[in-house]
Amino acid sequence: MLVHICCSVDSHFFLQKLQQDFPEEKLTGFFYDPNIHPYSEYQLRYLDVERSCKKLGIDLLEGPYDFEAWMQAVKGLENEPEKGARCEVCFDKRFEVSAKKALELGEKKVTTTLLVSPLKSQEQLKRSGDIFHEKYGVEFIAVDYRAGGGTQDQSRVTKEEQLYRQDYCGCIFGLTMQREQQERLMDEMFSPISNQILPASIEERLDMYKYRMELEDKNIEYRIIKQKFLNYRQFNFKLIKGKKEVIPAYALSYSSLPRGKAQGRIEFEDKNIYYFNREEIKFVTLKFFNSTCKTDYKTINELIFNPPTIEEELNFRNTMTCTNYDLSPIVIVDEIPLTKLTVELNAKTYEDVREKLIII
Repeated sequence: MLVHICCSVDSHFFLQKLQQDFPEEKLTGFFYDPNIHPYSEYQLRYLDVERSCKKLGIDLLEGPYDFEAWMQAVKGLENEPEKGARCEVCFDKRFEVSAKKALELGEKKVTTTLLVSPLKSQEQLKRSGDIFHEKYGVEFIAVDYRAGGGTQDQSRVTKEEQLYRQDYCGCIFGLTMQREQQERLMDEMFSPISNQILPASIEERLDMYKYRMELEDKNIEYRIIKQKFLNYRQFNFKLIKGKKEVIPAYALSYSSLPRGKAQGRIEFEDKNIYYFNREEIKFVTLKFFNSTCKTDYKTINELIFNPPTIEEELNFRNTMTCTNYDLSPIVIVDEIPLTKLTVELNAKTYEDVREKLIII
């Protein structure tokens, strides 16, 4: 039987149940989910499914990540709600590719782990499965593992196996509506051109889950916990000299400017820190930053495109301010501009939760 897999939270419990109920069937997992966005989220979910299938002794195949084709398939349905017409088209797209893969492998039965997700309509899934049964002759196995306390059992298995518990279906349109309803920043879509790993980002989780697989290979015990913290995302930053001249500058993480813009001049200097006369803004030279952090940046542009880690930036901020609670803008420049300046900074700080791995 070919089993279309969407994520480990749904698949691990679902595959365990299939192994019990269909002991005569050789199960083959098929991860085909071009709806998942961004690609780093796709990589993270596939990584966790790979680990899950390995633990269960199930072969896993990966389908193509044809995101552009999926976008074309759901065009015009962007504003459909969860369990609406867009979901049905999404199921059809994934079932068609899964049915063709089953035929290619000589399988006569196919099912999907989407059936166990409480966020999906089983009736929609059954309709799509029956259509492709008629079209391709591949029988759709519509099992209901939610009933009889199944959802609670699934939650227990997810916790015991420390599976990656994503908090959106994967679709960018579903995520957009979900974050708007929650009045939350859609920080999943932040991906700096510098490739800096941001706190609580998908990339941070991806690195952590790769590391946990290394620990498991070495039989090292660990736990994945959650912690509340103050998160930060910088939308844009610009330093303007005089009326129009934009000069290279870098604003450290957790630099915040309530009104987004400040005009003024540098008022005085103390111990290589130059103080602006507005909004508690501080300036330092790249030379001072290098000497303090033991780095060797030649230009501000090099710093912009190859920045230090967030932890290194916070250490430098702490060195300058002697506190862990400072949100003042700290700006790094090649040379201190002693003229009228305009600082434009659009950023957001907000309460958030991140995952953390601890070795026990």
